[in-house]
Amino acid sequence: MEDVFLLKESVLSFLDRSGALLQLAEDCKPFNDIQRNEAVYRFCIRVNPSDLIELDPRLGDCVLNDPLKATALFQSVCFLSIKTLSLIEKIHTESQVNVILKFTHLPPFPEYTLDLCEFPCGYGPMRPVAMEGLAIAMTRVSKYTQGARFLCSEEDCPCSTGFHHIRVHAPGATESATVRSDFSCLLCSSHLKEDIKFRVLGGENIHFTPLLFLQPHPPDTGTISSNFQALLTATACSPWRFSAIVANTFGSPVVPPGLYSTLKLGLLLSLVQGREDNPDSLHCLDLLALTTDTLILERLMTYSLGLAGRGVRHPATGEMFASLSRDEHGAGTANIHAGSALLATGGVCMLGDLGHHRKDKMDALQSALESRTVSVIIPGKKYGEDADQQISFPVQCSFWALADSTAPSNKTTRTDSTVLGTVDMGPVPAQLAEAFGLVILCREAGGKQALLAQTVHTLRRAVQPGEPLYPSCMQFTTQDYKELLAHTQRIQTELSPGAEMMIHGYYMASRRVRSDSGHGAKVSVASIKLLISLAEAHSKLCLRSTVLEEDAVIAVLLCENAITLRHGASALVIPPDAAFPCDLCDLEALHRRDLILEQLQQSILHFVYAYAPGAASYITEEE
Repeated sequence: MEDVFLLKESVLSFLDRSGALLQLAEDCKPFNDIQRNEAVYRFCIRVNPSDLIELDPRLGDCVLNDPLKATALFQSVCFLSIKTLSLIEKIHTESQVNVILKFTHLPPFPEYTLDLCEFPCGYGPMRPVAMEGLAIAMTRVSKYTQGARFLCSEEDCPCSTGFHHIRVHAPGATESATVRSDFSCLLCSSHLKEDIKFRVLGGENIHFTPLLFLQPHPPDTGTISSNFQALLTATACSPWRFSAIVANTFGSPVVPPGLYSTLKLGLLLSLVQGREDNPDSLHCLDLLALTTDTLILERLMTYSLGLAGRGVRHPATGEMFASLSRDEHGAGTANIHAGSALLATGGVCMLGDLGHHRKDKMDALQSALESRTVSVIIPGKKYGEDADQQISFPVQCSFWALADSTAPSNKTTRTDSTVLGTVDMGPVPAQLAEAFGLVILCREAGGKQALLAQTVHTLRRAVQPGEPLYPSCMQFTTQDYKELLAHTQRIQTELSPGAEMMIHGYYMASRRVRSDSGHGAKVSVASIKLLISLAEAHSKLCLRSTVLEEDAVIAVLLCENAITLRHGASALVIPPDAAFPCDLCDLEALHRRDLILEQLQQSILHFVYAYAPGAASYITEEE
């Protein structure tokens, strides 16, 4: 008894030092409402095991290795505190206090980790454990009885009044363990009957947002590699050269440097905006690539997916968003299984070749891209409820997809009305292509020469695996890119006045031009978000915290190319691969690209002056 008393003293000391006692007093206030009559009062207490061990090793050991006993100690102390401080007058017995201990963390030892791959499972001591894995499903809200009051049916028994028989729900227990009709009085063995007006109902479900990750983050040293640091120093003379070289040499295990540079830049910008640690702050950059060689592009996207903090490759026959099944292990309610897009929350969902997807799947994808939500309807009759229930989930990931531009189109040809600059989207419906932010046509100017370069690259990789294929200046390892991307995702950016005004000016001018063209407005309101997201991503990729006008130039060129592919050219005339108008084979080529981009920057400004006159007052032209 003395040991128990000392442990209770330590519990009280912990509650006082940690501020939990003050929180307990605050949690008691709502229960004093005269309209609330409950048999059980539930309190959650956050417990830091390290603090308990430092305060009293015996109490820390009890919490970690005998949590049921520890919960009883906290329950007793909380009840005494409530009665002593007169926090709730309606509490009469200790059994009315239901304490839930919530651990802030657990010791990083194997004894406190549950590995589902090990066998047998669950035969160790009853202690709290941490589990790592991927949350792939959730249930709907399950109603249950949290606590109930029972009275003895024998009127002369002392237990016919008061709170002597209290039943409290235990985690994992069925409803019948809390409420049923065959309980007997512990004092006289007479039949117990429930006092319905004191029943406390609860509802619990697993919150959908996965708290456990598919894969750990790559080791983040907080700095970029020496290779990229040297490159950053060497390219400081230009605001475009660092990102150009980073994109040009990206994916060297799959494609040789110089091929598909615009697509590689788009993939990098999408990766930079990934936020698996905070999906709510994610700026989605969806990307559709059109090509005649889907095999190589799928390999490039697969390689890039490995650099995402959370990346999911969606099989064409799998579920993209959510599916339902009956919970066979519980009360028969509905299990909601997360599809590829929901599992990729905060990261990237790679769809592969859209030509392999059914029409209904592409319609669902279009709806999700436009609304950024997906809904699941749970039939009430099928799952034991009175009415159907609709649950909506946010779609917080970027989508990567590709399509064969030479594949038969599923729309009627319009040879007589084809607009200059448009391309056939192959099997992709026009509305779906419109829903993607970036559309990139992967065409190599070299033709047979580019095909030969890719063939030689693939053969050398097969014959000489692991050996460097290119000069040292082009050798940036996959680990270098992992560290770079991890660093860029932490950069907080701010739009400069020049960047902001160029983006808004281009947006207003482009809407006016395309609205007046007779084909209707082709620049949606969502385009302004895409432009800002692209500019911010390019700034981060260049390791800048301020988004410059030069970053906005890249964003405008990528957007204008995408709109042109869908709707044709406008008064802003730019080359097809405006972000990479020439091969970057040497220093002179980098200088030539800078000059071309400067000319394009002036073209954008002139376009804004001509079609959005109001922008002239806040954009300064650099001659």
